[in-house]
Amino acid sequence: MRAKLLLLLPLLAALFLAGPARAGLKVPFGPGERLDYRIYWTFVHAGDAVLEVLPDTDMDGVPARAFKATARTVPWVDKFYKVRDTMEAWTDLDVNRSLRYRKDQNEGTYHKQVELVFDAGEGKTRRFVRGELKHTLDQPEDVFDPMAVLFGFRKQPLYKTMRFGANVTDGKVSVMGEAYVEGSEGVETPMGVIPCFRVRIDVKHLSGVFRKSPDAELLVWFSADERRIPVKVRSKVAVGHFTMELVGYRPPASRRASADNAIR
Repeated sequence: MRAKLLLLLPLLAALFLAGPARAGLKVPFGPGERLDYRIYWTFVHAGDAVLEVLPDTDMDGVPARAFKATARTVPWVDKFYKVRDTMEAWTDLDVNRSLRYRKDQNEGTYHKQVELVFDAGEGKTRRFVRGELKHTLDQPEDVFDPMAVLFGFRKQPLYKTMRFGANVTDGKVSVMGEAYVEGSEGVETPMGVIPCFRVRIDVKHLSGVFRKSPDAELLVWFSADERRIPVKVRSKVAVGHFTMELVGYRPPASRRASADNAIR
């Protein structure tokens, strides 16, 4: 059931195959940004998710940018399979590499807490489960956790036929993901139709339900402006379709005074 239904935060995390964060590129987000989503299983509203950029902070003496994602099932789903998931990530201020990552899964009777500690000096990532060291991996200097790489991707301008990759790890394995910009189209949202780039993500490295689906696919629609907001995510797997749709957007605190930041 867990593999079938939630995919709520993992749908966000699956964006890890999206693309690299290149030094020097403009960061199109900032503290105070918030994205609200509804998650559908086929056509049924099964849950909601929130993605936020938190105030800048400090991580082990390094100035850090902080991110948080939460997902929860709706009340009718809670009655038979309650989900309350949280992911937190910290990167350097330019969002070029991960510093730390935490995941707290509470799905039905399944509970798990995972933390990744990135040591750029030693070129290693250490994975802890409930505080106990489980894995140590050698890593390149610029490597992302499954959530922070989404924000690294948003730094990069998109164009049709573009191909790209990124180093990403969950602490157990490291992969170079691949993606392809198929084209552009408008996506209908409660805020109106948003022009987007449609990006097809290679899911062959994704674990769990994707590996059991030879025709699995993952499509992400990013707004066709400098913010590159993930407006829609759609997955096709053996057990059907998941769709995550943007239903609310709040720009960073530094940009809220500008009417140009409204999604239209």
